[in-house]
Amino acid sequence: MDIADILLDGYGRISPVVHAAVEGLDEEALSTRLDEGANSIAWLVWHLTRVQDDHVSEVAGHEQTWTADGWAERFGLPFGPGETGYGFSAEQVGRVRAGADLLTGYSDAVSARTAQYLRGLTGADLDRVVDDAWDPPVTLGVRLVSVLDDDLEHAGQAAFVRGVLDRR
Repeated sequence: MDIADILLDGYGRISPVVHAAVEGLDEEALSTRLDEGANSIAWLVWHLTRVQDDHVSEVAGHEQTWTADGWAERFGLPFGPGETGYGFSAEQVGRVRAGADLLTGYSDAVSARTAQYLRGLTGADLDRVVDDAWDPPVTLGVRLVSVLDDDLEHAGQAAFVRGVLDRR
């Protein structure tokens, strides 16, 4: 198994969790927050997808799917196109509203583009420094694992919220 296969397997685990957390819920349920400071399923899925889109597009050297394919306009959120949800206040989190088809459509589009990029990687590529603002500088390998970890955590959080909503 080479590095591309390992990364493809890891990133391939995100989409099934996202779909299971989202499908069958209406926009109201997707926007439900367990308390006023909690994240909704809609925000969690939008945010994890935005982070993947932002970070992988940057290291791949191409425009984000969010803007290149018109997802920003389809979502129509009251934020600039560069926003990923990082550092959002509780009020901003509450403004992320979207239906299941929109969330899974964007997630699937980003997943496909990420997979296309990952298929071309070799082990040697992972040592390339992609962010020298940190000490030590961040390599491509560290960045890709960091995004994968963050996305799986947020997908799990969305699945948890879905479980709570299903039990209500």
